[in-house]
Amino acid sequence: MTQLIPTLNRGPRGRTRSKWPVHVGLLLVCGGFVVPFAWMASTSLKSQQETLAFPPTLLPDPPRPANYAAVLTDPRFSFLLFARNTLVVTSLTVLGTTASSAVVAYGFARVRFRGRGFLFAVMLGTMMIPFPVTMVPGFVLFRWLGDHTPVQFIGTFKPLWLPAWFGSAFNIFLLRQFFAGVPEQLSEAARLDGCSEFGIFWRILLPLAKPALAVVALFSFIASWNDFLGPLIYLQRREQYTLALGLQAFASQSSGSDFHLLMAASVMLLSPVVLLFFAANKTFVQGVASTGIKG
Repeated sequence: MTQLIPTLNRGPRGRTRSKWPVHVGLLLVCGGFVVPFAWMASTSLKSQQETLAFPPTLLPDPPRPANYAAVLTDPRFSFLLFARNTLVVTSLTVLGTTASSAVVAYGFARVRFRGRGFLFAVMLGTMMIPFPVTMVPGFVLFRWLGDHTPVQFIGTFKPLWLPAWFGSAFNIFLLRQFFAGVPEQLSEAARLDGCSEFGIFWRILLPLAKPALAVVALFSFIASWNDFLGPLIYLQRREQYTLALGLQAFASQSSGSDFHLLMAASVMLLSPVVLLFFAANKTFVQGVASTGIKG
């Protein structure tokens, strides 16, 4: 009987007790991410005097939601114009990344051809190349294309979204993992029914890949929405600015003194990303699990 006691202590309640340090650690890590956002939201509701007070106050007294209206009407930060530009670039980027990555991933996962493994390894190797390395060659390439073709690239949105239509190594890897996990019998049955390779991709695998496609779209949306270096390099006129670039210009024009307005603009910039993540949280988790990648 005494030998059974340790076994009984390892039941569900025992496992729960043994995991409480992990839960506390996760809460502390989450708090490290939540505290800066909470401080930003609190500062966005303060007056200018409260933002400069020492010692700093945690909560605004009283809250000033009018700061958000002031940002929308401030001529130094054309929020609606910058938001429209950001939506245009982000929408084209998300659409291009999702569509092209799905096609390439299907080719690597389902189409057998010579050199497939080598090309896939080369593609994965491009993930180790940081953006600053390709920044100058990319600018030179788009300038050369503008000089030798009727289409102008520098000073337009095209360099910001056009590369997305040629696939993304990380997203191709994610979708390839999903397609490789789908039973081959589905494709074989479709071929026996006379379905073409594109029909198998479009009618069978692509509908099954909706959770994985949602993960790719979410990653692409966040990267494009928060992109700063790309617009800084290629955009030349203020009316073309995206939100990230416009926020930096707004901070420069205000000399860093209007902290309450800067924080209000930052909250408005980050809110779509946060809301989208929580709205698609279930699909995001399902999509990551379906790709076979473990955290």
